[in-house]
Amino acid sequence: MTKNTFFILDVFAERKYSGNQLAVFKVDTPITDAEMQQIAGEINFSETTFILSDMPENGGYPVRIFTPTQEVPFAGHPTLGTAYVIQKEIIRASVERIVLNLEIGQIPVSLTYNGLMIERLTMKQNEPVFLKTVDKKAASDALGISESDIDVRFPVQEVSTGLPFIIVPLKNLNAIKKAKINREAHQKLTTDTEAKAIFLFCPETYNKENQLNARMFADCYGIPEDPATGSANGCLAAYLVKHRYFEGDHINVRVEQGYEMGRPSLLYIEGKRSNDAIEVFVGGNVIEVAKGNWQA
Repeated sequence: MTKNTFFILDVFAERKYSGNQLAVFKVDTPITDAEMQQIAGEINFSETTFILSDMPENGGYPVRIFTPTQEVPFAGHPTLGTAYVIQKEIIRASVERIVLNLEIGQIPVSLTYNGLMIERLTMKQNEPVFLKTVDKKAASDALGISESDIDVRFPVQEVSTGLPFIIVPLKNLNAIKKAKINREAHQKLTTDTEAKAIFLFCPETYNKENQLNARMFADCYGIPEDPATGSANGCLAAYLVKHRYFEGDHINVRVEQGYEMGRPSLLYIEGKRSNDAIEVFVGGNVIEVAKGNWQA
C-alpha cells in the first residue's frame, strides 16, 4: 500500500473555515495523471495540487493543478497554498521567495512573516493579456441580471494572466447578489470567447474596510461558484489599471469574495503600469486545517 501526505488549507482566509478550500499533495510515491484527476474529483474542491518533487528544478518546484474535472495551467489560491506547504514541509526555513513551476511557466511567490509564522503570501502573475470585449446584453443574460446593472463606463472584457476570465463591472451589491448563471445564455456568450469563466465585481462592499466585492462562476471547470479566485483577481487588477477604474496607474486594493457562499474571503491585489506593461500581484493569508495520509 502506498501513501502520499496531503494537507487541507483555507486560502485567502482571515479565519479557519473561510476563504477557498485547497488540498495539496506532497507526492512521495508516484501517481499517474489519471489518479491525480480521480483524487481531485474525489476531494471535489475547486482545485487540488500535487507537488511532484521535494527538489527544485531550474529554481522552482514542479506543481500540477487539477479541478474536479480537468487539469488547469494556472490558478491563484492553489499557487499560494502550495507555496505555503513547500515552505512549511519541504524547505522548513523562513525564505522570502518560492518559485512554482506550473504549466504556464514559473510563478514566484513572496512570503512575509510575523516572527516565525507566515503572515502573507503574494504571487506575481504573468503579464496580462487583454482579449475581446463582450456584449453587455449577452453578459447580463448569462448572469440573470438586467443590462442596467452593468456599469457602462467600463467594458465587459476577457482578460488573462494565465487563465482567462470575462470581467463584468456591476454597479452595486444588489446586482452582485442577484447574479445567477443562466446556462443556456452562458453557453451562447462563451461560444466565441477564450474565457469560459465569469468574474463580476462592484464598488459596494459588506465590509467597509474593503474597496471591492466580487463573485466568480466557472461551471466549465466543474466549479459552480468559487469563494476566492486569485487568478481572476489578478485579471481584475490588470483591468482596473488599464481602464483607470480608480483614476490612476497604480492600484492597491482589498477585494472581498465568497460572502454569498458563506465563506468570506479577503484578497490583496496590486496592479501598476510600467511603460507599456502592467505588473500584477495578488496576496492573502493561508490557514492549515488538516494533514493526513492518502492511501492508494
